[in-house]
Amino acid sequence: MQPLNDLLTGLLSDAFARCGFEPKYGQVVPSQRPDLCQFQCNGALAAARTVQQNPREVAQIVAAAIAEREVYFAKVEIAGSGYINLTVADEFLAQYAAAVAADARLLCPPSTAPARVVLDFGGLNIAKAMHVGHLRSSAIGDSLQRIFRFVGDSVISDIHLGDWGTPMGMLIYELRRRSPTLVYFDAAYIGPYPDISPVDMADLEEIYPEAAARCAANPQEMQAALEATTELQAGRPGYRALWQHFHDVSVGAMQELLDRLGVHFDLWYGESDVHERIPALLQRLRAAGSAVLSDGALVVSVAEEGEDMPPLLLAKSDGSYLYGTTDLATIEERVEDLEAERVLYVVDKRQSLHFEQLFRAARRTGIAHSAALEHVAFGTVNGPDGKPFKTRQGGVMRLADLVDMAIDEAGKRMNEAGVAEGYTPVEQQAVAEKVAVAALKFADLANYRASNYVFDLDKFTRFEGRTGPYLLYAAVRIKSLLRKAADRNFYAGPFVPPTGADRDLILQISRFPDSVRNAYVERAPHHLCEFAFELAQVFSRFYLNCPILTEPDTALRESWLALAQLCLRELKVTLGLLGIEVPERM
Repeated sequence: MQPLNDLLTGLLSDAFARCGFEPKYGQVVPSQRPDLCQFQCNGALAAARTVQQNPREVAQIVAAAIAEREVYFAKVEIAGSGYINLTVADEFLAQYAAAVAADARLLCPPSTAPARVVLDFGGLNIAKAMHVGHLRSSAIGDSLQRIFRFVGDSVISDIHLGDWGTPMGMLIYELRRRSPTLVYFDAAYIGPYPDISPVDMADLEEIYPEAAARCAANPQEMQAALEATTELQAGRPGYRALWQHFHDVSVGAMQELLDRLGVHFDLWYGESDVHERIPALLQRLRAAGSAVLSDGALVVSVAEEGEDMPPLLLAKSDGSYLYGTTDLATIEERVEDLEAERVLYVVDKRQSLHFEQLFRAARRTGIAHSAALEHVAFGTVNGPDGKPFKTRQGGVMRLADLVDMAIDEAGKRMNEAGVAEGYTPVEQQAVAEKVAVAALKFADLANYRASNYVFDLDKFTRFEGRTGPYLLYAAVRIKSLLRKAADRNFYAGPFVPPTGADRDLILQISRFPDSVRNAYVERAPHHLCEFAFELAQVFSRFYLNCPILTEPDTALRESWLALAQLCLRELKVTLGLLGIEVPERM
């Protein structure tokens, strides 16, 4: 069976066609007046204009054609100037609920044209702690990879580390200044180099800012860092061994934090992985005339006629590379080696100009081939002042600290709400971590990704309102209901025609495929957040109005239990697509 909205649109499109109009006018949407009907079709107004006919008359003609499909509809009415109002038959809704329950994908159809997609998100840098800004990229990117896979695309997620270039030279230079006797700085040493890193993540986080400040203040020290960068990229063994330590220590710390957030990557490639292919790439571009010298620098012109857009800079006059260089080489790697048909970059919208230049350059030079390139832009996480979120001291908030704060706050909220009472401290901590992650992710994803939002931990961790903890509690509440039913030997049975609040729940359940489709097409997980919240609310009304455990009618009770079971399943799948895990109990 098709998703309900698609099925109804098909019926209306067929009716329009049989009445001599184009099928496109049969689009059905959920009713804007649920007190009058469940669905509506507004196509008669547009169809009437094409034949210079009264739209209400057109609607009546189409409605008469629909009336033949009485198995689907309880009521078909004309409203206003030609709106077709539709109410689905309860008998059919019961059949539809059974079809959803029987389908492994909850009647969400897979893509008819699945693509091979590379999803670039994370944007982390070696030797730097993840900060609050990385929450958006991680949450959005991870949700998108889950959505794309569910739809049927073949997805490769890549964190694309910032692990090359001048920052690495700064680190090497600063460490050499502090510990000049380390074997890595002995040019005559031929190895092997130590397996244990001379620095840990705390060292790197302390060294890099000092190195950057020192180089910014002193041109001679910057020159020394640039020379270290050149030697690293030229393959000096000691520097390569030291860089490997920087890389491994940083990646280990990143993976630990990302694991806490439930965010995972297929590839941990970085700028360093394309370094070796850059010289040949630039040589080809110059030979083809795609890249030219401008004031000594190598550039690719990307401006359209009459447009003032700067070119993409590939190499400075001294021959050094830039972000644009590694990014262009990375596109080549993804298209040629990973065989990507589509490449998505989940990156801050403030980088829009860079990606526009990059994508134009990739297309003009032929590097992109036929692959689609997209910048999935997102806004910033702001404080109450409307500016990017900071610590009380004015610094950038570390993501690890933010997660710890969320866990502490979640624990307080759980105590206030009486959640996880009687659990062991270990169990309470495990639930608090799930609640905290749900709070952070849902707060981020519930906003349209391109919008900024204000970070409010007190609001996000509440067990009421449009929050992640509320949705977890709603899911766990259904689990508890089903356990209590099983204790009484009450189990789910066949669906019977709904009569009230159960009808509303089936209609809400039917909207899952549309929510997935919208989230996929718009690259916008907030559609799923909205659906999950509405599903939880509709279930709450159903639970209040349909006393399942005390219902004496066995057939009705079993139908309601089947509906509760289906609602839980759909809620868990939806939250899973958002990267949110539901505890077994709370």
